[in-house]
Amino acid sequence: MSSEHERLKIAGNSGAGDSVDTAMSRRAFLQSSATVAGVSMMAGGGAGVWSAAGAKPARAYSGPRNPYEGLEMPEGMVLSEDGKGTVGFKDTERLPWAPQWRKHDPDRPWPPIVTPGEPCCPDAAAFGPPEDAITLFDGSDTDMWEPNEWIIEDGELVAHGAHLVTRDPYGDCQLHVEWSAPDPPSAERPGNQGNSGVRLMSRYEIQIYDTYNLRSYPDGIAGAVYGETPPMVHPMRPPGQWNEFDILFTAPVFEGDEVTKPGTVTMLFNGLLAHYNTVIHGPVAYRSIRPYERHEPKEPFFLEYHGNPVRFRNIWIRPLDDLREHAVVPCGNGDIPCTST
Repeated sequence: MSSEHERLKIAGNSGAGDSVDTAMSRRAFLQSSATVAGVSMMAGGGAGVWSAAGAKPARAYSGPRNPYEGLEMPEGMVLSEDGKGTVGFKDTERLPWAPQWRKHDPDRPWPPIVTPGEPCCPDAAAFGPPEDAITLFDGSDTDMWEPNEWIIEDGELVAHGAHLVTRDPYGDCQLHVEWSAPDPPSAERPGNQGNSGVRLMSRYEIQIYDTYNLRSYPDGIAGAVYGETPPMVHPMRPPGQWNEFDILFTAPVFEGDEVTKPGTVTMLFNGLLAHYNTVIHGPVAYRSIRPYERHEPKEPFFLEYHGNPVRFRNIWIRPLDDLREHAVVPCGNGDIPCTST
């Protein structure tokens, strides 16, 4: 186990309207296409339509709100200047790759809020992992994870106690995760409800958070590369309903202690393209910027526990490292020269 893991608190032993055929073909397309580590892949949408989302909320929905309304905000936290109630920080460093914004900047624009599609029919919710995937959780046990305190309830995995870490390490991969924010909301402190995350290689985080209700800084909303890049859209479903991440991750490459190729992520969030070859600029950090630190080509990933009973189901992964030999890579991309015939 790496020094990164030794620092972690790890749990101890205690598209609407599609036909079913169309949905199946779109799922197959996603499983075989996008650009990850030289593997020819194109993000082809629709992942969100295969998982039943549940009934629509009865209450009127007016969008996310200031999570600290009527309460004292944490030290240094401020509201956005547009009056929409976005919370964040203005005393943080400017992002080197986007210097117009600070880390956790409340004035950075929120992405469009988009209502995702619903399953077209009951059978459309029946699809599980593809044949070549490694099933990490199918509702029965947590054997693919380190010893943990998480709870299996009605075939769903409930966050509890500490982070949930995979037994095996992974590098380039396609990862499918379904998650649901608690309903009613539950949090140890205001502004923390539904907080979790997918920590790729135990370092690079895709945020899970109840920003259906809470108007957080854009680089910290659900689907963001945390602290770096917001998703292109915000299609989160209400707490108690299921969301899907289909993550296509390219691990960073190092020569010595220097990173020569940063990590990237392409992701569908409830079937909508949220990231497309988005560069990951370094390990996750709160209110600060951390440079890359050399690590192994493959590392375990984990699901975060932040005091919230976030639920998970249908988790599977397809390692992509060995698929490079099957890639169709266009010439002239800097690695492969073009030749005439």
